[in-house]
Amino acid sequence: MCIGIPMRVLRHEDDSRALCVGRGGERRISMLLLDPPPEGSWVLVHLDTARQVLTDDEADHIDRALDALDAVLSGGDVDHLFPDLAGREPRLPPHLRKDGR
Repeated sequence: MCIGIPMRVLRHEDDSRALCVGRGGERRISMLLLDPPPEGSWVLVHLDTARQVLTDDEADHIDRALDALDAVLSGGDVDHLFPDLAGREPRLPPHLRKDGR
């Protein structure tokens, strides 16, 4: 399984590579699959290749999910990472509910 990591573009080195920073530090990332995003942009990186440009919110959500994975693997709590989900009962979307509400 390949997990995508959000990384911020620090600078473009040429048309095909950029120096990016994210979890684990700085790395040179291939930009061949994207139109080069502006410096400061977030990209989703798989195997040192940028696959998608992300918004700040998308990068934050993915980082929180990865933090949760780290916490679960070390036996920690994850409720603080998902305050919108913690402390409430799960609900099916309306189209899956018997009453439609």
